[in-house]
Amino acid sequence: MDLHITGAEATDAERLAVDRLLGPAVSGWEGGARDMARDGRTAPGGRATSGERDLLLPVFHAVQDSIGWISHGALNYICRRLSVPPAEAWGVVTFYHLLATDPQPSLVAHVCDDIACRLNDVDTRIQESEMRGLFVKRSPCLGQCEYGAATLVTKAGKEPQRFVIKPSVVPHVGALGAARLLKRIGRVDPSSLDDYRKQDGYTALTRALEMGAARVIAEVTAAQLMGRGGAAFPTGRKWEAVAREPNTPHYVVCNADESEPGTFKDRVLMENDPFAIIEAMTICGFATGAARGFIYIRGEYPEAERAIGHAIAQALAAGLLGPNIARSGFAFDLEIRRGGGAYICGEETALFNSIEGKRGEPRAKPPFPAQFGVFGKPTVVNNVETLANVPHIVNEGGAAFAKTGTPGSTGTRLFCLSGHVAKPGLYEIESGRTLREAMELAGGVPRGRSIQAILLGGAAGTFVGPSALDMPLSFEGAREYHATLGSGVIMVFDDTVDLRDTLMRIAKFFKHESCGQCVPCRIGTVRQLELLQAGARPVVDPELSQAMRDASICGLGQTASSAIDSRSPTSRA
Repeated sequence: MDLHITGAEATDAERLAVDRLLGPAVSGWEGGARDMARDGRTAPGGRATSGERDLLLPVFHAVQDSIGWISHGALNYICRRLSVPPAEAWGVVTFYHLLATDPQPSLVAHVCDDIACRLNDVDTRIQESEMRGLFVKRSPCLGQCEYGAATLVTKAGKEPQRFVIKPSVVPHVGALGAARLLKRIGRVDPSSLDDYRKQDGYTALTRALEMGAARVIAEVTAAQLMGRGGAAFPTGRKWEAVAREPNTPHYVVCNADESEPGTFKDRVLMENDPFAIIEAMTICGFATGAARGFIYIRGEYPEAERAIGHAIAQALAAGLLGPNIARSGFAFDLEIRRGGGAYICGEETALFNSIEGKRGEPRAKPPFPAQFGVFGKPTVVNNVETLANVPHIVNEGGAAFAKTGTPGSTGTRLFCLSGHVAKPGLYEIESGRTLREAMELAGGVPRGRSIQAILLGGAAGTFVGPSALDMPLSFEGAREYHATLGSGVIMVFDDTVDLRDTLMRIAKFFKHESCGQCVPCRIGTVRQLELLQAGARPVVDPELSQAMRDASICGLGQTASSAIDSRSPTSRA
């Protein structure tokens, strides 16, 4: 039995938005005109139609882009087209904060109200926007922290628009030592495949095709490349595990759902060096026996989505994607999937569920993605920065790559410096250099103020004080200081900041972003916020934090108390 929304029919405009993506309905069973000679005895659909469920989120986006919100009638029509039970579709559409199920104006301003932007009087900006007649929604971090203020504007209609308004300042991009990942930024037109190829672009793919899949994986393993998304899992082991799986097909997924507050490195790479990400995914597909890949880009990144989409089109036209790449016989295709606004979809299995048209809730592990990933098939999932290292490893060789950095943290890392620094921006730093050196690279704290605290790794990370400035920026160095590098966030708070407000915002963030699937996280994030709201000083409950760490199903609940705990009186940081 399923629950249905009765009496609601899609408007012509809503049907048109759906049909543009799915094609016209061919029978009355899926919402088209009923022809009794055709539809009276048979009902097409079944497995063939339900197999298109992964198009559910793209169709929701298509309707919202065109109409501005998703009505009950539009939902009913979508469900008929995709053979999805309405109750399940309702659970999906209400899961994502960028999708609206109530009428709203066609023009919406999503104003960032998260940690970095709160340092720059966000309440005044929201009031000014509302006074101008804009429909304003407070938004979690938009990944524009180097600007200190940002608004995502969405405009629905026949020609929908999505763009980000930010201050007219040029953020800094720099390196401590020789740059690898950032070397093309500012020197190459990111929209030009020819420019990319003039700067060693696609030499790594050519070399990989000559080397063979096994040797490519051997070089990635020898490089000792650890994941750059926060979990720090060895990349070579992931690739090898998928490559040896007999179950087919294999998939490659790029996790570009960069939603950790304070993080913007993946956005900068996608907007300014998109071909490098596509080349890396193609190499990964070749090495692991995958013929199809997805790049899941958070919905708050319209410029990155456009840059990647343009680059994919150029690569297809040049024969660098598609059925016979560089006349090698290797086939690989890439598809963009836009997220709907859900921090939890940065967790790899929640991301798989989102691609499949389900609620973005994490799965229990095992089985692991290498055996049971997207669509239940072996899947490699890496984040943008991790993949950006791959062409360099293939060109240099794994052993040469591993000579940079430290034995436990090879290569360079991208760090997102924001907050109270003179030159906020993205910096590439060799692993093992110190936090002090990173601060000096960003110009230190302006106006002669002193450091009160530094948030490392984002909202799921830890606060450290000035005594940690000599901490090596490596996995092992951070562990010695009971800290984490996480996604590369270095957010600085000077002595003028009310850190209680920051801690409260972190607690509200996790309460809002908890998917609610498991009790320790669903209830624990609520209780954590209540404790902070109860007194004038931050209060933590060690038993509550321990229960969330031990019993939550995924990293969100396991790290939701980390930053708040690190500011408690008993913290060692």
